[in-house]
Amino acid sequence: MIFAIDEINNSSKLLPGIKLGYEIYDSCIAVPVSAHIAFQLSNGQDPVYYKNSNCSQSGVVMAAVGDSGSTPSISISRIFRSFGIPLVSPFATCACLSDKQQHPTFFRTIPSDQFQADGLAKLVKHFGWTWIGAVRSNSDYGNYGMASFLDAALREGICVEYSEAFYRTDAPYKIKRVADMIRRSTAIVVVSFAASGDMKVLLEELARDPPPPRQWIGSEGWVTDPHLMSFSFCRGAIGVAIQQSVIPGLRDFLLDLSPSKVTSSSVLTEFWEEAFECSLTENADLNKRECDGTEDIKRLKNPYTETSQLRATNMVYKAVYAIAYAIHSAVCMGNKSTIYCDKYFNLEPKHVFTELKKVNFTRNGYHVSFDSKGDPVAFYELVNWQKSDSGIMELVTVGYYDASLPMGEQFRINRNLTWLDGGTQVPVSVCSQSCPPGSRKVLQKGKPICCYDCILCPEGEISNITDSPDCFLCHEEFWPNTKKDACLLKPVEFLSFDEVLGIILVVFSVSGACLTITAATVFFYHRTTPVVRANNSELSFLLLFSLTLCFLCSLTFIGAPSEWSCMLRHTAFGITFVLCISCVLGKTLVVLMAFKATLPGNNVMKWFGPLQQRLTVVCLTLVQIIICTLWLVVSPPFPVKNLTTYKEKILLECALGSAVGFWAVLGYIGLLAVFCFVLAFLARKLPDNFNEAKLITFSMLIFCAVWITFIPAYVSSPGKFTVAVEIFAILASSYGLILCIFAPKCFIILFQPEKNTKKYMMNKK
Repeated sequence: MIFAIDEINNSSKLLPGIKLGYEIYDSCIAVPVSAHIAFQLSNGQDPVYYKNSNCSQSGVVMAAVGDSGSTPSISISRIFRSFGIPLVSPFATCACLSDKQQHPTFFRTIPSDQFQADGLAKLVKHFGWTWIGAVRSNSDYGNYGMASFLDAALREGICVEYSEAFYRTDAPYKIKRVADMIRRSTAIVVVSFAASGDMKVLLEELARDPPPPRQWIGSEGWVTDPHLMSFSFCRGAIGVAIQQSVIPGLRDFLLDLSPSKVTSSSVLTEFWEEAFECSLTENADLNKRECDGTEDIKRLKNPYTETSQLRATNMVYKAVYAIAYAIHSAVCMGNKSTIYCDKYFNLEPKHVFTELKKVNFTRNGYHVSFDSKGDPVAFYELVNWQKSDSGIMELVTVGYYDASLPMGEQFRINRNLTWLDGGTQVPVSVCSQSCPPGSRKVLQKGKPICCYDCILCPEGEISNITDSPDCFLCHEEFWPNTKKDACLLKPVEFLSFDEVLGIILVVFSVSGACLTITAATVFFYHRTTPVVRANNSELSFLLLFSLTLCFLCSLTFIGAPSEWSCMLRHTAFGITFVLCISCVLGKTLVVLMAFKATLPGNNVMKWFGPLQQRLTVVCLTLVQIIICTLWLVVSPPFPVKNLTTYKEKILLECALGSAVGFWAVLGYIGLLAVFCFVLAFLARKLPDNFNEAKLITFSMLIFCAVWITFIPAYVSSPGKFTVAVEIFAILASSYGLILCIFAPKCFIILFQPEKNTKKYMMNKK
């Protein structure tokens, strides 16, 4: 401060012709002392008590620089506001001092703790630490600073395991309680918002036992203190620090100490005796030698002579210059070449206060101005405690935090950091490990939001980000992969020609058609033989043709459903089977009529000749054609994606459209089959040597049994097996007809030709 005032008083551009005076008091960082000094400065220097209306006094303090502590500054500011005296603090960072209703005349050259708290929270978040401990000085600086940090940490999603307050004058057991809390905690990272003196007491307590490995995050109040760097277990500490600077000429000023200057100041005397371990006073300490004048301060290496990394010192320097510029604006006028200052101007604190709001200058490359709250632009350096090659702990600047930059660009790290125990790997400090994609977080009861369990996503749901709070459903046509971190398109399933089941059914279908064609060929080649002619060969060939269609219509059920295949498969099946059953029914009626015609006086065959047989088949088939046509017109079958039977895949099916139409087609087939079975059953014991009615009875018995069991199997079968059941029913009933009706005849034709005679056919059993 003295150096800055001397510079100003010797300047020809700033306050030329005007000398600034000063008084320096030591507040001892104590509120009572600070309040006493504040009143003393407010009273002025005049010994005269003015009784008239003119209360102006000479020697009234125009402004004050200080205090370095937040709590004393609060007391001084509350006293000064009544007198309108501006107070410019170089080191009081409490955010509460930005409240202009409480502290209207307060300014500072150091940023508010609000910015520091935001910077520390962003620093913690940057390294992925969500589980931390917090300690603070039990003072306005620590309490307000930590409150701001906790608010910022909450916004960043950071959880605090504990938050402890202490003060350097606390009883030892209280300090030990805080130290034990740090030792027992699971949080690896500890954020400390403490003054240097308080932090020294805590670190001394932690050093008594083997100190726990902790990653310290420090506020500017202690992280740059070189005296604390002797605690080696704090290696790797990170924190925010006031921007370091160089003040030209300050080192020479500090080293310009003559013996007369030293002895005239009790402070300098104490400093000199401690630095050189000698005594200047007459009542010398017997354990110290007497100073002999050979002491050379220029060779001394201690914090006093180290001026290459000034931090708080520069804040004092800027505070003095800010007041000087405010006084200059109030009493001086003119341009750069000609400046006139009115030394007789009746300057009052309110004038300085008004001009301080407008201060805007740059000194030694550092800009100084105040916002509406009396705060400067917030700029911090990020510092890291690293061991040098020589093994000495030193402070290394690794980045910065500039609150004036846009969001996302304020926080930068441009150098490698050293972590606790000198490691290069970023330590992990979380309450719970991150939940990988495919799971979600479930909070643990009674614990902060950073403590959770990881639960796998339920069936059909995924999470594709780390630490997802929820799982979400895939679209209905998608299904989670095995890791449940992505939705994949569901596989489409239908009875295809490529799969084993489809191939087997195709083989049986084609084999049945070939078998039928073979039988037709045999019948055609031996069409003049009694076995072929015995029971209406025309109906037999029509039956063989319809059976071929029945075998082949099963192929329409295989493959991806389309609009045409859905309509064709059901209608073709219904019509071909009715044609088939109609032929069988015609053959049964022929057997019955033939038996009746052998009775004396019965000429019934003339009423059921070939023409009537054809008309019967056509009429019965026409009814089914009408039913199918109405079904296709009103509500035809159509392809549909079945998303409900299986959750993990899509079934391509043919919806029935009209269920009434489907069951009408089946019902009509069943009605004809039952009627045919009854007639064949009645004719089963006719006394012919070759009784076809018995063969028809067996075939109809198989047919009815297959289709009766088909209904529950069709209803209960899932997915493509529904189609397989339907194809099986078609093939089974078709094979029943071809094997029961035509196999015996073909066997006689091919292997027992002696029975293929009219005489044998007419013999009675």
